Amino acid sequence: MAEMLAGIVASVLTVVLFESNTLEAGAWAGKPQLEFVVLSTMELLVLCAIPVALRLFKFTAVHGKLTSDPAPGLLRWGTLRMMMLVVPMVACTLFYYMFFMKAPFGYMAVILLLCLAFVVPTKERCKAETSEK
Repeated sequence: MAEMLAGIVASVLTVVLFESNTLEAGAWAGKPQLEFVVLSTMELLVLCAIPVALRLFKFTAVHGKLTSDPAPGLLRWGTLRMMMLVVPMVACTLFYYMFFMKAPFGYMAVILLLCLAFVVPTKERCKAETSEK
């Protein structure tokens, strides 16, 4: 839960710093080649990360490790799943402002934020994911 909240706080802090003009937006605005590379990379990363993160605990090898040794397995695989969503979300939020408010980066950050709702690590979910089915 702390990992998810830290990512959300980092994104909100980024928004506050840029919207309050503490940090200057558009530092990379005049670099179309860089924008193309970063945008293409982030789009591919997000398109691959979301389905994998949402289905990660359904993979046979991962589910086996979660049920055989729940505590370390849940820590390792839960952290991986959370980072697959949180790190690109924070990066997209930052790139949104670095390229002077390019909408695709904002959309990807919002989509990743919405995906976090499907993997909120509540106590009941953790028990369900580490039990045999």
